[in-house]
Amino acid sequence: MFMTEFPWEALRRRKVSVPPHVVYRELANETVLLNVKTSTYHVVDRIGARFLEVLVNAPSVDAAGEALAAEYEQPSERIADDLVAFCDGLHERGLIEISSGQG
Repeated sequence: MFMTEFPWEALRRRKVSVPPHVVYRELANETVLLNVKTSTYHVVDRIGARFLEVLVNAPSVDAAGEALAAEYEQPSERIADDLVAFCDGLHERGLIEISSGQG
């Protein structure tokens, strides 16, 4: 088990957005993200791209998790664990911002 900055209970009510210094382009089987501040490219596979798309369009990480669990026909707990790891990785690289929460 790894240490996370955002455990599920702290993350679930928050909103994810892509900051202005990140540009990304969807390709056939992956999405390429560029952090303009660091001049570093990052690639996520098509599932990661779908996670990112749902996260930035959902009102909360919890809502994104529910939608992804239904879409992939997976238990909510598994998707929650995947979202925590995914968000931690993107946040650590400066590719997403995580709001302080909805309240």
